[in-house]
Amino acid sequence: MKADQIIKNAKIFTSDQKNPKATALVVKDGKFVYVGDEAGLKDFDGPVTDLGGKFIMPGIIDSHVHVTIPVAFEYADLGVRFEPNGKKDAMAFMAGYVKEHPGQKCYRFLLERHFLNGEEITKEDLDAVCPDAELILLEGECHSNWVNSKVLKRMGIFDDTPDPVPGLAYYVRKDGHVTGNSFETASWPILFDGVNDLTEEQIRVSLERWVEYSKQVGVSAVFDAGFPEHNPVHERMYDILCKLDKEGKLLTYIDGCYVLTRPSKMHEAIEEVKRFSRKFNSEHLKVHTLKIFMDGTLKIETAAQVTPYVDTGVTGTTAFKPAQVAEILKALNEAGLDLHVHTVGEAASRVVLDGVELARKELGDKFHVKVTCAHLEVQDDADLDRFAKLGVFANYTPWWHNGGGPGALAQMLGEKRSMNMYRCKTVWNSGATVAWSSDNVAYGDFATWNPYLGMEIGMTRTISEKTNVPAYCISPIPNPPAEERMNIEEMIIGYTINGAKQLGVENKKGSIEVGKDADFLVFDKDLLTAEKEGFSYNTPAEVYFGGKKVN
Repeated sequence: MKADQIIKNAKIFTSDQKNPKATALVVKDGKFVYVGDEAGLKDFDGPVTDLGGKFIMPGIIDSHVHVTIPVAFEYADLGVRFEPNGKKDAMAFMAGYVKEHPGQKCYRFLLERHFLNGEEITKEDLDAVCPDAELILLEGECHSNWVNSKVLKRMGIFDDTPDPVPGLAYYVRKDGHVTGNSFETASWPILFDGVNDLTEEQIRVSLERWVEYSKQVGVSAVFDAGFPEHNPVHERMYDILCKLDKEGKLLTYIDGCYVLTRPSKMHEAIEEVKRFSRKFNSEHLKVHTLKIFMDGTLKIETAAQVTPYVDTGVTGTTAFKPAQVAEILKALNEAGLDLHVHTVGEAASRVVLDGVELARKELGDKFHVKVTCAHLEVQDDADLDRFAKLGVFANYTPWWHNGGGPGALAQMLGEKRSMNMYRCKTVWNSGATVAWSSDNVAYGDFATWNPYLGMEIGMTRTISEKTNVPAYCISPIPNPPAEERMNIEEMIIGYTINGAKQLGVENKKGSIEVGKDADFLVFDKDLLTAEKEGFSYNTPAEVYFGGKKVN
């Protein structure tokens, strides 16, 4: 057979369980037509490359990222970051800044909530600091904020404004009056105010920057986890991605979604994800997934727990109940669509698992929805083996698994839970399909988008001086428990074939097998034997998507 490319004398990790390692491969018309030893090359004719023992693996599949949110962050003003010692110090800093920079329409600041030492800020406090202009103070993770009265009035937030999801996404009230503090999706319209004014050129420039980065590191496919509370601008960005695809500029495959954040929009969202599925169906962008925000984050205690937070006694709230999840699953099953869920706390993943159990009980063998729980920072012991039993994908973000020990989390979660986070190895060993992701909401310098950073921390659960991150990220104390560390083969499998299974493209991508897209990466160093610390500095020497070299 005449071939386009013949490679021999390589060390190939295929991610194919039936044929895990090979030394030669052949590509024709963008597909693998042979994978095996060099003896089998006798049946092929074409240009031959002797790699001299270099390492080859499949293209990376990053199975939970945000492609569209970072475009907004590229042009958003997050404000002046500062680290006060309590509320009084915070007020003084902001007052001083406003005085030194008069005449601005809006003043924006950013701080981590713990710098307030447990004290609360109200709109009256911010009105005193800045009575004549808008003032927005963002919490460090951007999952909550504080604003003054002028912002509340312009955004139409009043005492009788309903909370999007009571107990999860809400406006803080005191004596029935909004205080200016809001959480989760109640706060995001303020965070991304003005995003609808972005021009097509601005959006294109940002998206093309991400496409170029993905090519260089060998990310051949991603799951885009959407833009909560901003589906219209999210759709507009997908329109532009389709244009880039038609122009031949979109080379990384994007498995897209539509986002649902509140029960009141459940039926609307199901119809919208069906519409998205019909509309977005280009070569490198398809939509077949509904994404749900089930809970929030640990840092501000909006992540939903089975056992209450130690310091506050609250458990947090899930956006949906098991019966609602089951109802959604039945509708998605009928439409041939899938479900992906943000699940940080133990109660969030339990609700999804319970919902799957209900739907499976009713539908039996007719149930075909691919269900993914993402993040899984805290999981209850009783649920660890249910992912395998129910066929639910477990998606972890391994660069989050870095060191520092339990620290402040012990004050919130208690010693036991804080010492047993990110239990990916346990879930992996239970037989569940585990996939890896980078989950970023900002492009920046792409440092934490790096899949090889994810692989390093997945293996070490720490960031050392050898890790390819800025110095301020170093946290030399490993994150417990040590037995949750993964090995390199597991990291590669989770970043390749398991990610492909989650995206539903395992028949085309995720492993080096005959008949699949010829997406593969060539490294000068053998990744299977490379040192774990500093692994994040690895990068492919050559990247091939569909048999074509793209870097």
